[in-house]
Amino acid sequence: MGSVSSKPSAVLWDMDGTLVDTEPYWMDAETALVQSYGGTWSHEDALQLVGSGLIDSALILQRYGVDMAPEAIVDHLTDEVAARLRADGVPFRPGARELLADLREQGIPTALVTMSMKRMALDVVSLIDFTAFDLVLGGDEVARPKPFPEPYLHAAELLGVDILDAVVIEDSLTGVRAGRASGAVTLGVPHIISLDGSDAHELWPTLDGRLTDDIRDLHSRFAKESTR
Repeated sequence: MGSVSSKPSAVLWDMDGTLVDTEPYWMDAETALVQSYGGTWSHEDALQLVGSGLIDSALILQRYGVDMAPEAIVDHLTDEVAARLRADGVPFRPGARELLADLREQGIPTALVTMSMKRMALDVVSLIDFTAFDLVLGGDEVARPKPFPEPYLHAAELLGVDILDAVVIEDSLTGVRAGRASGAVTLGVPHIISLDGSDAHELWPTLDGRLTDDIRDLHSRFAKESTR
């Protein structure tokens, strides 16, 4: 590979739990759906779905008694979470909006790479009061979801950047595995699930107070390692 640039070629963001705190919305929707079929769905049950692909999550919900086709489960949950977002607004994770806005001001391309459906991701983006992303890639647009690297590899291809020169920001073990497998410098910002012992290049407890210079510094320290 050639020399690594002084700034990342792009920053690729996970959505649920990283950019926005929608995990409680998903958990509420899952709980109500399972209960409507006479089942029970605990917080611990919900944790196993964090960061998972939509169809994978639907198959688990079927095992808890939801008598619906996987695609119908995905549509139902997406509708419920989207309705909460429209009603309550975008619940940004601490520091996420500020970092995203600063990256845009600094001219660094950004992509939203989520396992949620594209239509829901577009709903979230439409509620942000500035042009936040050059690309939005939904979970229904890739054949192999996280933890496979395909979502991030595909996003880099669509942006026209080298994934080895990009930074991925993730909050789940599944997402961190996808980021590392893609070759990107992978930053873990834990939320509901601990990332201790994960393969993230670095863990930050929060994005609060972090700006583009912090991402540049992270990239400069680990990008060469990624190109080996």
